[in-house]
Amino acid sequence: MMTNDLTRLSAADLAAHLVSGEVSSVEATQAHLDRIGDVDTAVHAFLHVSTEDALATARDIDSRRAAGEDLHPLAGVPIAVKDVVVTKGLPTTAGSKILKDWIPPYDATLVERIRAAGLPILGKTNMDEFAMGSSTEHSAYGNTHNPWDLDRIPGGSGGGSAAAVAAYEAPLAIGTDTGGSIRQPGAVTGTVGVKPTYGGVSRYGLIAMASSLDQAGPVTRTVLDSALLHELIGGHDPRDSTSINEDLPLLVDAARQGAIGDLRGLRVGVVSELSGEGYQEGVSARFAESLDLLRSLGAEIIEVSCPHFKYALGAYYLIMPSEASSNLAKFDGMRFGLRVEPEDGPITAERVMSATRGQGFGDEVKRRIILGTYALSAGYYDAYYGSAQKVRTLIQRDFDAAFAQADVLVSPTAPTTAFKFGEKLDDPLAMYLNDVATIPANLAGVPGMSLPNGLSDDGLPVGFQILAPAKADDRLYRVGAALEAALENTWGGPLLAKAPELEVAR
Repeated sequence: MMTNDLTRLSAADLAAHLVSGEVSSVEATQAHLDRIGDVDTAVHAFLHVSTEDALATARDIDSRRAAGEDLHPLAGVPIAVKDVVVTKGLPTTAGSKILKDWIPPYDATLVERIRAAGLPILGKTNMDEFAMGSSTEHSAYGNTHNPWDLDRIPGGSGGGSAAAVAAYEAPLAIGTDTGGSIRQPGAVTGTVGVKPTYGGVSRYGLIAMASSLDQAGPVTRTVLDSALLHELIGGHDPRDSTSINEDLPLLVDAARQGAIGDLRGLRVGVVSELSGEGYQEGVSARFAESLDLLRSLGAEIIEVSCPHFKYALGAYYLIMPSEASSNLAKFDGMRFGLRVEPEDGPITAERVMSATRGQGFGDEVKRRIILGTYALSAGYYDAYYGSAQKVRTLIQRDFDAAFAQADVLVSPTAPTTAFKFGEKLDDPLAMYLNDVATIPANLAGVPGMSLPNGLSDDGLPVGFQILAPAKADDRLYRVGAALEAALENTWGGPLLAKAPELEVAR
């Protein structure tokens, strides 16, 4: 097969070619490495490309397959990993100067599972510094560009992972989602992004921003591919105290069942608070069309109200920076990472810490640390952080009430399509509003999926969000696969086939 053909295959289809012997893992991995070499100068999805490591894994899998060894279904399929996930022997910077050139001495649990299954790791993807942002404009190492329009953002904080998948540089990628950082990039790049139930995928080895909100998950081009990757990385981990000690639902089976297209008996709740004013006209139009498709598949569409969702953004931007200010306290210039000593005066711990953080952290990280420290300070804790946690409880109760009426909840993933670089950099509040539809799921710990559901009037992709009760991730895959199949039947193929061809660097 030609290199171009290999990079266009879904992970499931590529895996089938590997099993049949039509393609080797070395060929598949090299094809994606060549693609990265051709287009990543323009896209800048990767911060580090691990050519030797990836090809060594590919050669090992080819040898084991030739010897008749029983391998994981995704063995030999290449993958990219967000740079907030630690990887032994490979740089991990979290998009920050303060961790420039840091090589972790261990693997995150999900990376251990990826390596054990034999997926070649192509490299580490770009991101907003410490996952703080909605556009990947806050990376210390430069912007990632949206493959649909290189003058526009790819979402954030995981814009690198989404752009790598959308640009055919990787068939699979790992992202993390604290307030929408898997789903919102998925929406604006035309890819599938899944935030699992909180605790469904181990957080051991994730560089924490907000420990009660962070969750790793898959970034792919199809719902089935997400199910395959989710089943691989998910499950209990005794090293993570928040890990759910239960087996995952049968996610791949749910995706395959959903692709049949029968949703009779399913109740789909449209969240009235996550639509209307502030949503781009094309986003609302595609959402309405997707609801019609679900109805044609037999689903019952009802409207549900979650009245406290309107307070989710405010609660999130108190809880998240409060936890971030605590988690980032370890970056002090003395234990690991960047160390900057003051140019004059005595060298004290306090002055080294101040100089290191002043040069090592970007403006957005500093902004959130200051906000979080203030919210946790004496005299303000109850008024701000404590009140935000009470709102969080009310949002969780809203979800409980809504799921008593509906099997899944749906909304647009993001209120607008990808905006141009610089449009919202000077207005942090406008930037934060990009996550208005995704944040409630993180506050409640419920799983969410974004899948592409068409192009807006500006020719850019929009996303359809599906939410399910905690530990019912399989519902996402059943509904998502059914809608995906119906949409692709309407379009005559996947949405990414409509994306403009990237200019190849030679």
